[in-house]
Amino acid sequence: MSTGFIETKDKTKIFYKDWGPKDAQPIVFSHGWPLSADAWDNQMLFFSQQGYRVVAHDRRGHGRSDQPFTGNTMDQYADDLAEVIEALDLKNMVMIGHSTGGGEVAHYIGRHGNRRVAKAVLVGAVPPIMLKSASNPEGVPMEVFDDIRKGTAENRSQFFKDLTTPFYGFNRDGVKDNPGLRDSFWLMGMQGGIKGHYDCIHEFSEVDYTEDLKKIEVPTLIIHGDDDQIVPVKASAEKSAKIVKHATLKLYPGGAHGLAQIEADKFNKDVLDFIRA
Repeated sequence: MSTGFIETKDKTKIFYKDWGPKDAQPIVFSHGWPLSADAWDNQMLFFSQQGYRVVAHDRRGHGRSDQPFTGNTMDQYADDLAEVIEALDLKNMVMIGHSTGGGEVAHYIGRHGNRRVAKAVLVGAVPPIMLKSASNPEGVPMEVFDDIRKGTAENRSQFFKDLTTPFYGFNRDGVKDNPGLRDSFWLMGMQGGIKGHYDCIHEFSEVDYTEDLKKIEVPTLIIHGDDDQIVPVKASAEKSAKIVKHATLKLYPGGAHGLAQIEADKFNKDVLDFIRA
């Protein structure tokens, strides 16, 4: 099919890809920070070859979408996604969200309901909330997010290069380095705008998605690496699986944050089996 843009109600242009038969069941992908729809290239190709319609967009401030100074909030991200879905008239869709994109999927359902959704997949996702607090002792301390803000503001290019190491687990024994994947991550990151990236740090760290998770009514697969160095599994997937009504938790032993790229064959099969079940 095509690539293109939709213009949101606040005149922001959102880039999207829309591949495969228009009458097929759609799979809608939401990417992580600081990436773009291209992070899902392997899955877009695989699932389109299985006969599905696959759709992925660049979040505002990321990738090829516009870079507005304001509006870089999860409320707006979810509403932008809703406008893409409505413009393409997607129904009976499988929503798949990685990391920040998992928050986006949950918040989309929380704000716009389950009507168009058949199933959901949360991968290395940030819900229910990442920030460490008295009520969330398994979370990540604020100093870590402040360091992410500092790295983004002061030396974004080098920070993104360094981030690929824990993101993909290249610092773990037995994990083969992949310079091409590192370069791809950096390229996607540098396509986006610094203001959108900076603002988004608050959205993936301090927004509480608990109420959104409670509103998910569809079968949900939660996939997480038990060695995720970015989103700790005990603060995220293990808690989300207890909140979402129809959730199945699948942990990848030794799995990294970017497991959909590092373990693409396994991930694709697990998701395909879940969709077909």
